[in-house]
Amino acid sequence: MRNPSGSVRWLVARLLVVAVLVVLVVPGLTARPAAASGYPALPVGFDSSFLSNLSAPSVVPGASSSLAFDVTDPSAIGATISDVVVSFEVYAFNGFPGNATAYLPVANAPVLANATASGAFVTVAIGSLAPGGARAGSVGVVTSAASPAGTFAIRTAVNFTLNASAYRLESRGWFTAGQWARGTEAPNGSAVLNLTALGNISGIVPETAVLVAPAGWDVALGALLVGGFLLVGVGAYVYFRRKPGSRSGAG
Repeated sequence: MRNPSGSVRWLVARLLVVAVLVVLVVPGLTARPAAASGYPALPVGFDSSFLSNLSAPSVVPGASSSLAFDVTDPSAIGATISDVVVSFEVYAFNGFPGNATAYLPVANAPVLANATASGAFVTVAIGSLAPGGARAGSVGVVTSAASPAGTFAIRTAVNFTLNASAYRLESRGWFTAGQWARGTEAPNGSAVLNLTALGNISGIVPETAVLVAPAGWDVALGALLVGGFLLVGVGAYVYFRRKPGSRSGAG
């Protein structure tokens, strides 16, 4: 039987992160890997569905959890992609109560961990994926007893190599509000994905968040479950991944 309190926390984690993603101007905590002339747009036959099934955990201060994900080669061109690396970074905080937002570093923020490293930023080396291949992975989420209550936004990126060319996909959290507006909105207000305006990346992927929720918090948090489901990062990802890839069109 499903745990009702767990369902509440699961939903709230996704709703609270809206406040972080909408109001913050992301400063770029970790520089993106350099590319001589930017990353190329995804080849025809690819879309941006590399990263999926992100499970945003809810965790009590002082406890640990894990963030699970799937990586899938979505190509229809019959080519193996190599050097696949997925990056995760805790980059912003939206406190509760009060909705105070802040960039990291935040005292006693959760730490991400895998077999080789721990910190606000970790990478997971996937290796190669055959056409249509998939791989499941996870990173640990570790809090301290003093971790503040609220939502910690986690931005994501996927790097890979195809035919000796390097590609990179990034989530909403890698861009400033100005970059995101210029890269996803046409002058007439319609939605468009301009990869050059977003910094010469190859496409976009979704991001997620971790909810740090002290025991007994469910009643208070349940009151926040109003309005629509407006998660910017996932919403844009779902919209644009269905369109054909191009530099100034959709990725």
